[in-house]
Formats: sequence, C-alpha cells, structure tokens
Amino acid sequence: MPTIIHHPNQIEFDKPGKHHYQLAFHIDSGWGYSLVPITIINGSRPAGSEAKPPGLVAFGGTHGNEWEGQLAVKQLCQQLDPDQISGCVILMPQLSQSACAINQRVSPFDHVNMNRAFPGNPRGTISYRIAHFVKSMIFPRVRVVVDLHAGGREGGFALCTSFHPMRDPAQWVEISRVAALFDTPFMLIYSSEMASGLLTDEAEAEGKIAVGGEFGFGESVNRRGVLHAVAGIQNVLRFYGMLSGDIVRIDPARRQAPVLVDARNLEDYTPCPQDGVWEPQVDLGDEVHEGELIGRLHSFSDHTVPPMELRAHREGILIMMCGTAQCRQGTTLFVIARRAPLESPPMKGAFEDARES
Repeated sequence: MPTIIHHPNQIEFDKPGKHHYQLAFHIDSGWGYSLVPITIINGSRPAGSEAKPPGLVAFGGTHGNEWEGQLAVKQLCQQLDPDQISGCVILMPQLSQSACAINQRVSPFDHVNMNRAFPGNPRGTISYRIAHFVKSMIFPRVRVVVDLHAGGREGGFALCTSFHPMRDPAQWVEISRVAALFDTPFMLIYSSEMASGLLTDEAEAEGKIAVGGEFGFGESVNRRGVLHAVAGIQNVLRFYGMLSGDIVRIDPARRQAPVLVDARNLEDYTPCPQDGVWEPQVDLGDEVHEGELIGRLHSFSDHTVPPMELRAHREGILIMMCGTAQCRQGTTLFVIARRAPLESPPMKGAFEDARES
C-alpha cells in the first residue's frame, strides 16, 4: 500500500529502492483530501558512464479524461525494477487525481485545468498547489520531463509525440531525438500561443528535455497508445543509460521513421464557424491537399439546407480533428500540420543515433 504523506517535505526523494506514496492535498471546500499518487525509484544499478544520470519524471492524468497516460505510468510504477535503474525516476500516474476520479478534463474542486495552472501557487486552489509542488520539488530533481496526453473528448489526434518550437538549438535537437524514441507515426511541433500555464512550457523554459504526446482520444483506452507510451519511456530511460537493455522499435511493422510535422502557427488551427454536427470526410493522419474537402457541418434547424463544406486551406497532414459529432462555434475543427522543413533535425536513423549516445 502507498504511504500517505501530508507534507511534501516528508517524501524521501533520495531513499534507495522503489517507494509508493499518496500525497494529500487539502480540498479547499471541505475537510478531505485529494490523494495524488507518486512513485519514486532510486536505482541501484551503477551508471554506465561517469556522467550522473539525468533523472526523469513521467506524468499521466494531467487531464482526468485522458486514460492512456494514466495506465502507462501506473504500469511503469509496477514494472520498473530499481535493480535495473540508474539514477532517479519519478512517476505520477494521476497528476490531477480529482479530475481523474470523475473522468473530467478539470478538477471538480476548483474547476481549473491542470495544464493551465503552471507555475502554480503555494497558496492557491488545489490545482495551483499541485502545480507548485511539481515546479518546486519535482523539476529540480530531474532533467527529462514526459507528459502523456490524449484527446479526451476535445478531439482526436493521430498518434504522436509533441513539443514546442524553441530558440536553443541544442535543446531542440535533443528533444526531437527523445520524442522519436516513442516510435509514433508522427512528431508534432505545436503552437505555444494556444494557451498559457502548460506543464511542458514550464519545463522547457527551465531548459528541461520536455516531451508531450497524444496517445488516444474519445475518453477510451487506445491499446497502441498505451504500448507506445510505456515502451517509449523505457526507450528514453535506455537512451540516457538509466535502464538496462537496448532501445527497440515499438512498431516494427511500420517501415517509416516518425514523421516530423509542424503546426506552430495559429493559422494551422481551423475553428468551427458555427454550431453544427461535424461529418468528417478524411481520416486522422491522412495527407490532404489544398482545397480538399475535410468535412461537412450540418444544421438541423432546417434539414433542407445543404451542409457547409470545410476545405483544406493548404496541403499537409491532418494531425487533429474534432472528436465529437456536435461542435460549438469556435471549437477547433481540425489542424493541418506541414511536413517539417529540411532544416529541422532529421529523424531518420534516430534509433541508431540513440544507441550510439
């Protein structure tokens, strides 16, 4: 059973072995707690080089209705053996535990989206206090940050890892290489202008090697998404010499290496022009051409009126699409990502490069 901890400074972050905790955060409106699960592994395997292992944290459940990350991180809590680990691995399968408990994107206690709460506030509502704990007590102990997402009910994504554009070329190359180790069909460069307070934004700003990803959608569990999330984190640990064994192809049946696609501009995100029922005409991950019909938006206030047709404003990869039939005005209907330009870090051969690192 996990040990319940009432004060973060009671966690023995440096204790050898594997230890499971539930960190109690006071509920603002009552006498109870949200018990946030956390597992800390300090490995006993000697490091393979003179360099100190960088430390890694993996989060699931930043949004409560995205399940692949929660299951993947929980699986790693059980499977990772400290005898096979060098350095420190921190695992938090349900970062917004209260949101996970009710299958919602936001916490029911303060109605805050955890992925908009960073850097947090030690005297704020519960989501801000959890974010502050991550910022002040987890980030200083690790260099590699993995935040596992899915579309929930917001929308569907082609299976991908994700990260933002950044100015530091060395950080960019390393993040790109780490993202490729999840062996998803796509790696998405996405806009940092869509929202503020993101977990990975905060980590990137600190110079961390921060990788997100979309491993499913529809508030269900995507089997392939869980597989890529679990094996991807294991590959990342091997890449940094923190886990014994060789880096592996997760989807050997797919010959193509992960494709780097770019949706950094807000123009890449097409909003729904009016309320309606969305009927897609293409599939996630499809290559589309300028002017191609992406979907139809239906109104039933007059069923004799033809649907509105939404067409691609340019060519690219359909990386995201609204995951529900009913769409509200302003909801992102779809995202068309450009194939990355030639000057972007090449991903072909990423697995071979990783073995040599």
